[in-house]
Amino acid sequence: MIFNFLLQINVKGLTGDIKFDHHGFRSDFKLKVLELTYDGLREAGEWNIHTGLNMTNNYTRAAEEIIQSLKNKTLIATTIINAPYTMLKENHESLEGNDKYEGYCIDLLREIAKTIGFHFKIKQVDDSKYGERNDQGEWNGMIKELIDGRADIAIADLTITFQREQAVDFTMPFMNLGISILFRKPTKKVPKLFSFLSPLSLEVWVYMATAFLGVSLFLFIVARFSPYEWTNPHPCDPSPDVLQNQFTLLNTLWFTVGCLMQQGCELTPRALSTRVVACIWWFFTLIMVSSYTANLAAFLTVERLVSPIEGAEDLAKQSHIQYGCVDSGATQTFFKESSIPTFKRMWAFMQSARPSVFTESNAKGVERVKKENYAFLMESTSIEYIVERECDLMQIGGLLDNKGYGVATPSGSPYRTPLSSAILKLQESGALHILKERWWKQRLGGGKCSKDETSTAGSASALSLANVGGVFVVLGAGLLAACIVAVVEFVWKSRKVDSEEREPLCVLFCRELRFAIFCGGSTKPILPKHSPDDRQPPENGLPFMPLTGFSSVTTKDNFS
Repeated sequence: MIFNFLLQINVKGLTGDIKFDHHGFRSDFKLKVLELTYDGLREAGEWNIHTGLNMTNNYTRAAEEIIQSLKNKTLIATTIINAPYTMLKENHESLEGNDKYEGYCIDLLREIAKTIGFHFKIKQVDDSKYGERNDQGEWNGMIKELIDGRADIAIADLTITFQREQAVDFTMPFMNLGISILFRKPTKKVPKLFSFLSPLSLEVWVYMATAFLGVSLFLFIVARFSPYEWTNPHPCDPSPDVLQNQFTLLNTLWFTVGCLMQQGCELTPRALSTRVVACIWWFFTLIMVSSYTANLAAFLTVERLVSPIEGAEDLAKQSHIQYGCVDSGATQTFFKESSIPTFKRMWAFMQSARPSVFTESNAKGVERVKKENYAFLMESTSIEYIVERECDLMQIGGLLDNKGYGVATPSGSPYRTPLSSAILKLQESGALHILKERWWKQRLGGGKCSKDETSTAGSASALSLANVGGVFVVLGAGLLAACIVAVVEFVWKSRKVDSEEREPLCVLFCRELRFAIFCGGSTKPILPKHSPDDRQPPENGLPFMPLTGFSSVTTKDNFS
């Protein structure tokens, strides 16, 4: 009777009509959802038995509530030591709390906290890892600390990846970057001794020598063939017995050499045919000498630094240069999960390499690059920071991928939206650019290498002895050859002197050499062929020089 009576009851209550179905369950009622705010309880939605929960809360108002909830709240921020993002100060042992740390991420966190109005406490990650999931699905590093609730946010050079996004939430990226290669700068190649021959290839030099000999022989034949090159050796004699040609074989070689060296010669062609040959040879030497001079300037002043690798393809094709990345980082995950053949080969090489090519941190990777034949794969922004300070290192190739650094929060955290808004505000105001300039180029020795390159980029490097040493060698060899030829000429001339007048060769040689060294003037005496005493020096004190070959009887017949 009581049950039947209850089924008939229909009373208005705070939750709507109070009535029961035939099973005794209450039916057709709804509940209001209330939210506790700074202003007290406020209706946020309703629930009924037919449609379930229906939230009617305003999103803008909810975001404002989240920001209000962050006011004066202290968040635990986990991070990892890696310059210039997060670093320990030099006197960190005497400091406590947040004062021990400095860096780009520390300044960024301060700017975000100032914008939103919260406080923070920095905590170093326990295992010094960024965060990677193993085969059992367990995470390590900063990601694990967020999942376990030991930190509210993670701020570092933490890359936004698909796997990490499944475990935690990321804000919008505060820095965009990609994977690149850090390697040693190639050493300057020592110039060869005969580097002045480099502007022309060996083939061209052979062709030039052939052209020189060919033109000389051709000019010699044409000059002997042309009647206009045969002249009277004695212009005062109108009826000479013989004619003379100035283009002997040696004179022809001297003419072509003088033209090739752009110095000219005392010989000038008279016939039209020989003049045509001379003109075309002058044109040839003009082009060749100008080309050689222009190319020589580039070869001697421009330093060519050739790197053994130019990108990831070159790394994958060789095995004598080791390469690796940070262990348990986003770079390692990129190569591990990549489906591109080149990157798959690189991952297989890195896995099988012994000793291991993976490093605990970027700093240890940089040390390996400086000391070993090793290339380090890391984020481009970190490479920019390093090459600003380590002038013997450089970035190889472009970016292998595109990604960004973001602030990580636990999954479903209400803090992600206000943090993203604060980062966007700092980006639009230029604060992020100022922070990067400060820590990349201004602080801790930044900009040293870029200044050195700028100061030397506008001027050509001075030539050292290594660049032009071969020219001095050629000069010395030429002078030595001239000495040998002079001695041969002396000996040859001495053999033509009459045996009655000839002195020992050594005596003649020493006498001529002494006369030449002591600068006895531009004239020297000669001895008559029938002198009673060829040993006596003349009255002027000059020694007798028998190799002149001239007679002292200077009559009119001699001049004629």
